[in-house]
Amino acid sequence: MNNSVSNTARLLGAGLRALLVLTLVTGVLYPLVVTGIAQGLFHDQANGSEAKADGRVVGSSLIGQAYNLPLKKGQETPEPDLKWFQGRPQNGLGTNNVNTQYKLILSGATNRSGDNEELIQWVKDAKAAVVKDNSTGTYKVKPSQVPADAVTSSGSGLDPNISPQYADIQVHRVAEKNGLSTAQVRRLVDEHTEGRTLGFMGEPRVNVLELNIALKELVAKS
Repeated sequence: MNNSVSNTARLLGAGLRALLVLTLVTGVLYPLVVTGIAQGLFHDQANGSEAKADGRVVGSSLIGQAYNLPLKKGQETPEPDLKWFQGRPQNGLGTNNVNTQYKLILSGATNRSGDNEELIQWVKDAKAAVVKDNSTGTYKVKPSQVPADAVTSSGSGLDPNISPQYADIQVHRVAEKNGLSTAQVRRLVDEHTEGRTLGFMGEPRVNVLELNIALKELVAKS
């Protein structure tokens, strides 16, 4: 009987020591090491890829945001603020009815098939709006110039990037609205166009938030 109790106590003691060691290693030391490496080698990414303007954080370069005018009385859908470069449509996001105290970031796709009548109408309306909004007195956008990313939302609805083609057809409008030359604005687009990752993955892209931060700085200097 005494031997049985003694063996049980030893087993319990060994198990407790193993638990404490594993807790220390996996619950304290390992997270500290990983966090230290992340902060040292990948500081920006580890902290959410924050984008700053005027000395404060204005968003993340990984999350797209809308550039809209304040809602007018009776409006349900805000109009785009055309002095800024516009990102992709966000049709899949819906509205936040879970916690109305905070404006939570919602992510989601439209979940509609390619032959869905509502989706087809969305695309037609978006294409007409892109042509109208980006045509100026001296530059007319043709429907054939409108790329797919200008009229469709991404799978998450939060894509921060647009294609160089979509950025390019916005250049004249942005220049006119901000009193800049098209050459100045096009130079900004070129400077913020990223190529394929490692030269072969993905597509060339322009980060809208970073581009608009640079635009704001250029307008302030002009």
